[in-house]
Amino acid sequence: EGIHEKDLDLSKIDKVIHEPTRLSMLAHLYVLDSADALFLRNQIGLTWGNMSTHLKRLEDAGYIDVMKAFVDRKPVTSFKLTKQGKEAFQQYRERLSGFLQKLPE
Repeated sequence: EGIHEKDLDLSKIDKVIHEPTRLSMLAHLYVLDSADALFLRNQIGLTWGNMSTHLKRLEDAGYIDVMKAFVDRKPVTSFKLTKQGKEAFQQYRERLSGFLQKLPE
């Protein structure tokens, strides 16, 4: 049987999700219903500029919704996984998990 080259092929992995910062963001949003920008920034430890670049990429891919509101007269931006984002994250997990399981010990 053995391992075939196709078993170790990650070329079809979602590159938008595979980037470590975006993977961390999506993992947080996958577990939570939604999260505000300050929470995500504190959890992941990013600058505002770096974080907004990654969030824009996720939004452009259709993986997150951006919600803006005022709380106590202060603007609050929150993020939530879309249905497409949830499905893409699940598919990413399955593909990466399958890849890792096929590696020899």
